[in-house]
Amino acid sequence: MNESREVLIITGLSGAGRTTVGNALEDLGYYVVDNLPPAMLRQLVQLVGAADTLPKLAIVVDVRGGVLFDDAMRLISVLRDEYTIKLIFLEASDDALVRRYEAVRRPHPLQGDGTILDGIRTERARLNRLRNMADQLIDTSEFNVHQLTTRVRDHYSDSGRAGLSLTIMSFGFKYGLPVDADLVADMRFLPNPFWVPELRTHTGKDQAVSEYVLSREGADEFFDHYTQALHPVLAGYQRENKPHALLAVGCTGGKHRSVASAERLGALLADSPGVAIRVTHRDLGRE
Repeated sequence: MNESREVLIITGLSGAGRTTVGNALEDLGYYVVDNLPPAMLRQLVQLVGAADTLPKLAIVVDVRGGVLFDDAMRLISVLRDEYTIKLIFLEASDDALVRRYEAVRRPHPLQGDGTILDGIRTERARLNRLRNMADQLIDTSEFNVHQLTTRVRDHYSDSGRAGLSLTIMSFGFKYGLPVDADLVADMRFLPNPFWVPELRTHTGKDQAVSEYVLSREGADEFFDHYTQALHPVLAGYQRENKPHALLAVGCTGGKHRSVASAERLGALLADSPGVAIRVTHRDLGRE
């Protein structure tokens, strides 16, 4: 099976967004099979591998333990030896999953006579081995349906020609480190504009804040050396056929220093050979 015949297998925690990812991939031209029993994985992959006219394949698999889980683990391992398989595992924090189940007023499929949180923790423990096999982990805790759809489109659209799609994401450490980050830059070594009254209500996208952050002692030296260090990393990702990477740029609240720095890094890396840059700000709208 050649690169164009790569098969995506999407699994993960209930409520983490498997259906949303499947719908987004279908919009991108993938042939999506939802809730396929693991025992049928091999036959479907073989069918696509042998055909010339079928589109790219994405399979959404729901496994929570027992025989289905054992079948999925065994079959994915076997298929990886024969085909180009990418396993995508979706997860989210306990708090996020509880909120989602409460919003739709449905029980967790594994909670039994317990609570939603009991079901989430049981499922998380059962799927840990499968999580460790994943080629890509996507934490959807901070995503709504539209943001998750955008993330999938950015990663799996064929429209770009770049060998590597690099997302530079600002974030606030107090809201948690993005678990799917490949690289992390900590901007808390720079003075915080939060303590400057006239800058506090502004963000790193505003010129006054950006100029304040980027003019502090050590800023120029950091950006010069850090971008120089990133160039061989990005080239190496392309040599190793890593199509997507996430550079997380953090400060305390994700509003001032990290935002200005992410924008600056995006501009400095914009001309990197074979790299498509996207800058986003995870926590910009938080209080």
